[in-house]
Amino acid sequence: MKRVLLLGDSIRMGYDSFVKELLDGEFEVVYDDADNGRFAAYTLWQANQFFKNCGKFDVVHWNNGYWDMNVESPMTEPIHPVPEYIHFLGRILAEIRRNGAVPVFATSLPILPEEAEAAAMRDGIQRFFYKNDWVVRYNRAAVGFMESEGVAVNDLYTMCLESPTYYKCPDLLHLTEEGYRRCAEKTATAIRKAAEKSDI
Repeated sequence: MKRVLLLGDSIRMGYDSFVKELLDGEFEVVYDDADNGRFAAYTLWQANQFFKNCGKFDVVHWNNGYWDMNVESPMTEPIHPVPEYIHFLGRILAEIRRNGAVPVFATSLPILPEEAEAAAMRDGIQRFFYKNDWVVRYNRAAVGFMESEGVAVNDLYTMCLESPTYYKCPDLLHLTEEGYRRCAEKTATAIRKAAEKSDI
C-alpha cells in the first residue's frame, strides 16, 4: 500500500482525518494529530522528523501560509516575508524530493472581506486579524514557484470561494466541518493523481 504524508498548519489538522477516511484501503495516511506545521521553517523541521523516523512516502501533500504571513503584535512584519516564505518552501520541496516522494502543494484559504476590520476579540469569540490581500500575495508567489518547479497545486483557495461564507467557522479563519470535508475531497483527488507519478 502506498503511503502519503500530510503536512501543514491547523487547516490541515481540520481535514486530515477526513482524508484518511476517504483514502482508507488505498493509502496509509500519516500526519501529526497533536501539532501543526505552523510557519514554513517549522514545517521543514517537522518534515525532517517524519522522514527520519517514519521512512519513505510516495506522496507528500502540504501547505504553509497563514503563519508565515501573520503580523503578530508587537512585530510589524510577517513572520516570513514573501522571499523568506519562498525560500523555505523551496527547502521543504527539496527534502520531499530527496526522500523520493511526489510533492503536492495546497494554497492558503481566502479571508472574508469583513475579516480585515474584525477585532481580535468580539462577542467572546477569538477572531484572527488577517487580510485577504495577504493571502492573495502569498498564494501568487507560492503558485508561481511551484509551477516553475513542476509541482502540482491543490487550489483550496478557489474551492472555498464556492461558498458565500467561504466555509468559515465563527473565528473567520478556520472552517466548518462541511468546509473541511470539501477540502478533504479535493485533497484526496490530488493525492490519487500524484500517486500515479510515484514508482516507489
